Amino acid sequence: MEKITVQSFFDLVNERNLDKLESLLSHNAEFFFPKTQPLIGKERIIQFLSLLFKQYPELSFTVERIIIQENQAAVLWANKGRNRKNQTYENEGVTILEAEKEKITFISDFFKDTGKF
Repeated sequence: MEKITVQSFFDLVNERNLDKLESLLSHNAEFFFPKTQPLIGKERIIQFLSLLFKQYPELSFTVERIIIQENQAAVLWANKGRNRKNQTYENEGVTILEAEKEKITFISDFFKDTGKF
């Protein structure tokens, strides 16, 4: 996995560019997000992100650190924004990514405050 792929993923999330995000995902990508059932397939992942973006009209991630080992990456991030009720939101966490042939196959999020989602 390359650092540029990892940074691109977070840049596209910040831009809310679902078309380009979809192009980064493998057809059968898996996404594990706290307090949800596993999301299998890029269509379900994009659908989830679309709903998340509606719930949080303002949400931006700052990548603090990227650690890469072969086809895996661990990304330490901080985010902030506002939800639909105009309440402020901030959190920190780690996302684990795996890729094969330049496509993301696995995403798993871990964050400090799961009570806000």
